[in-house]
Amino acid sequence: MRRRVVITGLGLICGVGNTTQEVWDQLCAGVSGVGSITGFDTTDYPVTFAAEVKNFDVLQFIDKKESRKMGRFIHLAIAATQEAMQQSGLVITPEIEERVGVFIGSGIGGFEVIEREHNNLLAGGPRKISPFFIPATIVNMAAGHVSIRYGAKGPISATATACATSANSIGDSFRMIQHGEADVMIAGGTEAVVTGLTVGGFSAMRALSTRNDDPKAASRPFDKDRDGFVLGEGAGILILEELEFAKARGAKILGEVIGYGMSADAYHMTGIAPEGAGAQRSMRAALKDAGIAPEQVGYVNAHATSTPAGDGNESRAIELVFGEHALSHTLKVSSTKSMTGHLLGAAGGLEAGITAMALLNQKLPPTINLGTPGEDCRLDYVPNQSIEHSFDVALSNSFGFGGINASLIMRRWTE
Repeated sequence: MRRRVVITGLGLICGVGNTTQEVWDQLCAGVSGVGSITGFDTTDYPVTFAAEVKNFDVLQFIDKKESRKMGRFIHLAIAATQEAMQQSGLVITPEIEERVGVFIGSGIGGFEVIEREHNNLLAGGPRKISPFFIPATIVNMAAGHVSIRYGAKGPISATATACATSANSIGDSFRMIQHGEADVMIAGGTEAVVTGLTVGGFSAMRALSTRNDDPKAASRPFDKDRDGFVLGEGAGILILEELEFAKARGAKILGEVIGYGMSADAYHMTGIAPEGAGAQRSMRAALKDAGIAPEQVGYVNAHATSTPAGDGNESRAIELVFGEHALSHTLKVSSTKSMTGHLLGAAGGLEAGITAMALLNQKLPPTINLGTPGEDCRLDYVPNQSIEHSFDVALSNSFGFGGINASLIMRRWTE
């Protein structure tokens, strides 16, 4: 018999807020975190805006000397983990340290450090490269620093599956606990790549919205005038525990993870398969894993990034998986990327946390900037205003370049 896995802590940081409660309140108020980029000069760039984390003081979490040895993605992961751990009330003692693991991923890692050190190389030669360049940059160091900080000596890994990264981190952690490899997992993702090279690269792909005259309206999932995604940054960390372990220490349970599915499109490097065929398989796998019927799901936090092809194909995939339950608008769907932008490898962690908050509060965050849905978008996307909603089960989708799909299913905690 598989063990049950519950959520006891959440740590969320993104462009709309630096704490879980602030993020939740701002999302429910329909506030956009998108604005002009402040981290570098955008004069020659075709895109000049993003959803940057604002007023973040790393010295609240890490001393100055140590912080200089880390990329910003590590800073954000440590901050989000601190909040999640504090909420969970978990203290890792020698008695349990080998049963606590860390799976924190990142799609790209310390890109701003790579850019800086490359400039140092060009300007002064190899002797000008920082000795901390590599450990500040590589994807696994967010997980490594969290493990060291809290003394978690169980399983550790760092998923890097593009925009599915942290959904895979959470799903794989769920599996570890289910099958007895750990009792607790610190799981999620982090990303901080609002940099010149990243914005330039995505612009060259024509993947980003170019609404420089109205940044807050630029991320518009499912809208007929959507023209690309908005880059975001942040972190989303969940504390997952085996149910009886959590109960034994008197933890407050925020929700339960009950299903995880993943699939490959095997179709295109950056495009999504027609009718979201891979997304369909991922959602169906998650439903099968959870042992529930599609009609039991009350809300889908969609991956929907505001791209012309992606949103329509995901919407069609939801139609085909959920049938009349979706087409009748009984099933509610929203994309919080309309406010947070797209956090790439951190998106799934942030959105899993948002989905858990939706279940906990029985309220759905909206899809803002939705005027007229596209012809290929026929569902209820909770347009522009949050709503009260009574539901027990929710699904969160995350899809990445390379045709990687991941779906998580959570249940409201009522025991």
